[in-house]
Amino acid sequence: MTRVLVTGGAGYIGSHTCKLLAREGFEVAVVDNLSRGHREFVKWGPLIEADIGDTARMREALASFRPAAVIHFAAFAYVGEATGDPGLYYRNNVGGTLSLLEAMRDAGVGNIIVSSTCAIYGQPDRMPITEEEAQKPINPYGATKLVMEQMCRDFEAAHGIRWVALRYFNASGCDLEGEVGERHEPEPHLIPRLLMAVDGEIGALEIFGSDYPTPDGTCIRDYIHVADLASAHVKAARHLMEGGASDAFNLGTGQGSSVLDIIKAGERATGRPVPYTTAPRREGDPARLVADPAKARRVLDWRAVHSDLDVILSSAWAWHCKDKAARDAGNPGKA
Repeated sequence: MTRVLVTGGAGYIGSHTCKLLAREGFEVAVVDNLSRGHREFVKWGPLIEADIGDTARMREALASFRPAAVIHFAAFAYVGEATGDPGLYYRNNVGGTLSLLEAMRDAGVGNIIVSSTCAIYGQPDRMPITEEEAQKPINPYGATKLVMEQMCRDFEAAHGIRWVALRYFNASGCDLEGEVGERHEPEPHLIPRLLMAVDGEIGALEIFGSDYPTPDGTCIRDYIHVADLASAHVKAARHLMEGGASDAFNLGTGQGSSVLDIIKAGERATGRPVPYTTAPRREGDPARLVADPAKARRVLDWRAVHSDLDVILSSAWAWHCKDKAARDAGNPGKA
């Protein structure tokens, strides 16, 4: 079996990707320090409890497991947190990736798939966004991801490590079979907070900005189901293993949905009204971010097939109910 090492595989997108890798016949091992991941999400291979910033430990793990590729999710991803504590993000996202790349160089592992983001584009001039759009991040989170991509280019030039950077738009939804899902502490993301509002865990969902130049005044984003993101990572791994060239790809649907569209889909999925309030815009939030995914379709033969809003919201609601019941019973590992 072909081996793949997944850093951050105890987290949201990483755990979904591990499940698909195992289903498609790969042998998987997870590296995670569990600072933000969940031990119970590691179900499809062994857990190596380690920090990617420990280069010696990473070198040892790579030399022992000898993967054909590394899929790298072990980075922090909250814009607000990054703005308030940029050092944390440069230390973890940039420093951790440097440690990982050096360990790969030393262990002779030659392929890496890096979790990147549409935040590297900042406030783009054109929609939909292609990979050729100028990369001008407006927050430390996007800046660290852009540095990660550049590091991959430099390590390829110097050491032959080939790479794919996958630039996500809005990751959403949960495993369609309910085995893993989205769980962050605290939870900053729109859809889980919407479900928390429906369920009475928070008083109301806050909408940041209702006066954008969009049809209903709320931000428009490109929501992509986590199962589709997992599929892109598997296809990117195969692409590199089969000799494909290093490259960066946008992952989205090409369709934008507003915050109010998400609320309506949430009401359909739950059968309940969504209580919400409006608040001022957050600094740096663009009115519209929508991907052009044509390059990923053309080169990776990838397309989003699970990213209908009703599928996204119904899968997220099913996981929310299951996970909440397990947590209420004091046994989150059974979610």
